[in-house]
Amino acid sequence: MLRLDRTAFDDICALAYREYPLEMCGLIAGPQGDDAARFYPCHNDAQSAKVYTIAPLDFMRAEDDADDRGWEINGVVHSHTHSEPYPSPTDVAQAVDPGWHYVIVSLKREAPELRSYRIVDGAIEEEPIELV
Repeated sequence: MLRLDRTAFDDICALAYREYPLEMCGLIAGPQGDDAARFYPCHNDAQSAKVYTIAPLDFMRAEDDADDRGWEINGVVHSHTHSEPYPSPTDVAQAVDPGWHYVIVSLKREAPELRSYRIVDGAIEEEPIELV
């Protein structure tokens, strides 16, 4: 289960709308592997509506801030502008850490729809999200 801070949830949705029609991306971090206390917005270097690439400097800044707090980066977030909040084949291929949460916010419907997954060796498993 991913325990996501409500402010982080709001920030994720706001960035998805601001970056539309392009995909947004960012990182999450917290004091434990399943806690996402903070969302770090990142620039999408791909500048695409279909894929995302986290800007390396943004990744470094997020990692430095998380380290300063005694936390760790424990997931990545991106948006799907016109499709379901389910990992695409590209998302699965980019899944770098089996311990991470892979969070997708879809803007396909009237309200943003957020889902989280674990991706291990190409296998996708949805996990519940608790807003805290």
